Amino acid sequence: MENDNPKTDNNSADGAEAICQPTIFSATLYPYRSLGRRGFLILMAFISVLCFGMGGFFFSIGAWPVFGFLGLDVLAIYVAFKVNYRAARAYEEVTISREEMRIDKFAPSGRCKSYTFNPLWTRFHVRRHDEIGITCMEVTSRKIRLTIGDFLNPHDRESFAREFGAALATAKR
Repeated sequence: MENDNPKTDNNSADGAEAICQPTIFSATLYPYRSLGRRGFLILMAFISVLCFGMGGFFFSIGAWPVFGFLGLDVLAIYVAFKVNYRAARAYEEVTISREEMRIDKFAPSGRCKSYTFNPLWTRFHVRRHDEIGITCMEVTSRKIRLTIGDFLNPHDRESFAREFGAALATAKR
């Protein structure tokens, strides 16, 4: 009969049971992008038709270089959106248990930087602005200062800060 208890691992090399700490909090933070793929295609089609129409007009009255510059405008907007969407592939994974707090920051290239803290020695700082709300969230432990969720929108920062702060307080009890 199989053991259905998730806290034990019976496959350890020495036969001893390893106890895993339950996760108190786990979140994956993604940058918000308001324009999806379909919206991007519609926007680029609109801009292309508009610039092609204006370029055709200028070409017909003899100002043919304008047509080329409007084509460069379309290309510049396309490249700007592609760079923005590439930056949106960055994300962060935050996990808290009683024994450790782990923050993994993934770059758009896929590279990961991992940070591990002891929750008992970790503090969570939130900086606020009267009109905007939360402007910065930091985790500090000894001499290490780590900013998290800086790409989140104000509403997501508020909800994350509330949940994360409560989870860290629970881990410290």
